[in-house]
Amino acid sequence: MIVVTGATGNVGGSLVRILAAAGARTTATSRNVSTADVPEQVAHLRADLADPESLRPVFDGADALFLQNGGPSAHLLNPADILDAAKAAGISRIVLLSSLGVVTRPESQSHGATGLAFEDAVRRSGLAWTILRPGGFHSNAYAWAESVRTQRTVAAPFADVALPSVDPDDIAEVAATALLEHGHDGEIYQLTGPEAITPRQQAEALADALGEPVRFVELTPAEARAHLLRFMPEPVAATTLSILGDPTPAERRISPDVERILGHAPRTFAAWAQRHLTAFK
Repeated sequence: MIVVTGATGNVGGSLVRILAAAGARTTATSRNVSTADVPEQVAHLRADLADPESLRPVFDGADALFLQNGGPSAHLLNPADILDAAKAAGISRIVLLSSLGVVTRPESQSHGATGLAFEDAVRRSGLAWTILRPGGFHSNAYAWAESVRTQRTVAAPFADVALPSVDPDDIAEVAATALLEHGHDGEIYQLTGPEAITPRQQAEALADALGEPVRFVELTPAEARAHLLRFMPEPVAATTLSILGDPTPAERRISPDVERILGHAPRTFAAWAQRHLTAFK
């Protein structure tokens, strides 16, 4: 059995559907069971990574685990406790969803240091492991959904700075491959899209998908910072703006790993926009 944490997220939800379609016995887990849309044959159990005791009945009988590093609340988690619960249940393989920030922003608690603590704990666990390091997600564009729906407008800073964001479905497909097939133990994969794309180009892709003009408004760094501070702490906002406005060479790099593992090119942002168009109509 495979346990998938974060089953209500963009990656976890897709992974659950892929595993179910492959016939793998799967348990989905998240903090909020009521909001999850999982296949009928998949058990969905409530658990909280911050409460290792809640994980023990979820892990019972499993042999593999997809673990997300906790996202914004990761600093509140103890990865060693999570892994101890996994080992006690008999889990022998783990696929960790980490972040490219572990290597590009190690000084940042939110983007690097916490993720590195998870990676280090996984490496020391004695379990077979695979680590996935994506950069930005195509689905970050959901932040523009309301303004596109109501005003046909995208507002973002750094209009012409390009980054190779990745489709969460590609991340999920790579995770499923690592969970179901041999040959991925001890590997670290950097996951990106097939091309670097700017915010202005993303707005154009949304316009093409909608068949209507979408106006692009470039925010100043100060305006973008004020917006981000509405829902994230200042250090997280500062690092986010640094990535968006002054990315490192590693953050700009297009990785071959998705195509090498899956045998097909990563999905483009335009293709993602077409598949998720209802959110922007």
